[in-house]
Amino acid sequence: MSVLELRGAVARLDGRVVLDRVDLGVNPGEIVALVGPNGAGKSSVIRALLGLIPLQCGQALLGGQTVVSLSSRARSERAAYLPQERRIAWNMAAVEIAALGAPFLPGALAISRAQEALAAVGAGALADRGVAEMSGGERARVLLARALVCKAPALLADEPIAGLDPDAQLLVLDLLRERARSGQAVLVSLHDLTLAARHADRVIVIDRGRIVADAAPATALSVERLAETFAINGRWIESPSGPLLDLCRRQG
Repeated sequence: MSVLELRGAVARLDGRVVLDRVDLGVNPGEIVALVGPNGAGKSSVIRALLGLIPLQCGQALLGGQTVVSLSSRARSERAAYLPQERRIAWNMAAVEIAALGAPFLPGALAISRAQEALAAVGAGALADRGVAEMSGGERARVLLARALVCKAPALLADEPIAGLDPDAQLLVLDLLRERARSGQAVLVSLHDLTLAARHADRVIVIDRGRIVADAAPATALSVERLAETFAINGRWIESPSGPLLDLCRRQG
């Protein structure tokens, strides 16, 4: 059974349709990349699954139950969320920010998990530093640690690698892969199609609020789909590490 599921989801924001009869599911143990042009609806899919935007039609389900029927606590126990927004209002220590990912745990256990998560994202040395004193990339690692602290069945990450250097991008995606291997259902929105193709079990392409492809990377990101949805040329090439996606701009 899918841990994350949308059934016929329709949503509007400011009078504009952002989800148009969307059906999708993410199963335990898989990492699914959600890709699409700017404004296609990637963030809306994630927010709808968490009950953060209302649906005019259809259903959003967490662990087989409609999200609207769940309390805030039940939602947080079923899904960890890493939002695109990285602003943090208070200059709290990194370990305290990370511990917020497990608000219902005893304080000492939450701090212990936070320290482990910070170490996992390469930010262990930042544990006692205020987040206002950090670079954007360092704050991104702290917020990822906050999402990793939660042991929920699902993890939703909205553009978690934006603005990070290449090494940090690969670290984040490797950590998400580890979470999928441990049994979590992982849904991550990405702009980088080559990284999506390399790291995801499945790629979902959304365009103007509609799912236009949902398949293994090589199928979802076909030459035809790349041209139609992203207006770019692409090809799959074989490499020692497996198939890789080669992209270039269309001319004219």
